[in-house]
Amino acid sequence: MQEVQLAGLADAPAGVEAALDAVSGFDTALVNGFARVSEPQSAALAALGGAVAGSPLAEAVAAAVAKVSTGAIGPDELSALAAARAALLGAVHDALVDQADMALSRNRSEWTATPGADTPSPLAAGSRAWLGELAIAGWRGVDHELVAAADQTVEALLAEPGLWRLAMLLDGFTAELGASSPIATMDRVPARRWADLWARALLLSWRGTESAAVESVSGRLLPLGVDVHEHGTVVQAQVHGVLETAGAPARRVRVSVAAAKVDTIVGPAVWQLLGAHRQLLTALAERRALELTDMPLTAGGDLLWEDARAKAGEDADPFVTATVQLPQALAPAVAPLDRDPVHIAEPVLFEGYRFRDGVLEMGEQRIRVELDALPSAGPLTSTGVTGSSSMIGLLRWDGGWSVRPLAMQRKVKGALTAFHNGDWALGPTDAKVAKAQAKSGDAVAVLRERAGRLLRR
Repeated sequence: MQEVQLAGLADAPAGVEAALDAVSGFDTALVNGFARVSEPQSAALAALGGAVAGSPLAEAVAAAVAKVSTGAIGPDELSALAAARAALLGAVHDALVDQADMALSRNRSEWTATPGADTPSPLAAGSRAWLGELAIAGWRGVDHELVAAADQTVEALLAEPGLWRLAMLLDGFTAELGASSPIATMDRVPARRWADLWARALLLSWRGTESAAVESVSGRLLPLGVDVHEHGTVVQAQVHGVLETAGAPARRVRVSVAAAKVDTIVGPAVWQLLGAHRQLLTALAERRALELTDMPLTAGGDLLWEDARAKAGEDADPFVTATVQLPQALAPAVAPLDRDPVHIAEPVLFEGYRFRDGVLEMGEQRIRVELDALPSAGPLTSTGVTGSSSMIGLLRWDGGWSVRPLAMQRKVKGALTAFHNGDWALGPTDAKVAKAQAKSGDAVAVLRERAGRLLRR
């Protein structure tokens, strides 16, 4: 990545700050709810309406603002406000992605709408009613009773495969709210996160039963790196790579695999939970390509992973892939509902930089590196990253551009050595880490044995 490219990310595109201010005002208004709309809340709603005044949403949002401000709150009005919020975040997303594509000289596929009717399922009406109760109560008014009121709705949605996306979102959302209840006692409310989940669920409830458009692809997948997301109850490995198929340009794709866990399983042990994806883990640990046969691929660039359709192949150095294939690879289109700055994750190769005070510098340009996001399931450390000479990272945006490291190269005893987040996918390669893990015991094996014992009773 050259200095002139990094300079292209120095300033946020015009209008981004104003759009985010309107979103933040609405999110703050949701904290205390719309049972009685205060003057600051009315101002925030008016600002949201003003921000979309020149869009097709203008009339519906203006009517919703007028009704909500007088206490007349219904699913239609709240949905219009959620749509306005999503539209603003979508506009911010598009502006930032355009900025990154221009700075990196990359091309991107255009999103093509899927034809056909999009009739909302009657089952989703219950979710809209509950989400409306949340908006009326506000986050400060949420208690265990209000959270429990969603249980039957979530159960009904889970019984319908076409509504699983909404069901899983609501299931996780209610669990998070329940764990935080009573929210009135919390020192700080995650207003942006909960507003994101609330608005997304409300908009999903208006969609018909989903049948994602996919194509089957065969070819060679060259991994660039893996971003490991770990939570107390789940772990996800999201692999970014370049897909080569016969007769078509190379494309950037993602692979996401996940597994449930308990909070006692941490560090390298989390890879054992993903053991069903042996070919994928082998490719990560041994830095090999994957030969794919009829693997489903969505229009948004996500491979719906089936390990039986993949086979770890020849050696494939991610740094070579990042140098040769990545610059020409076609970036995936982004679905309208996924156009949110939080989803931006552009793989980039960085070279010729230095670190100062934990910040990556290239010439006079600086960019923050997410050293606090390094996973304990891999060999990357903050000291290692700041001492590196080249790095593959995800370009992300959260109030400003930042980089999340996936792999890096640095000199070890005079030899240039590569370290990747996925190096320990088949077990730790660091002797000290392996010894510590052996000493502490195999938590996954112990829990599986105990679970088996309980099932046999």
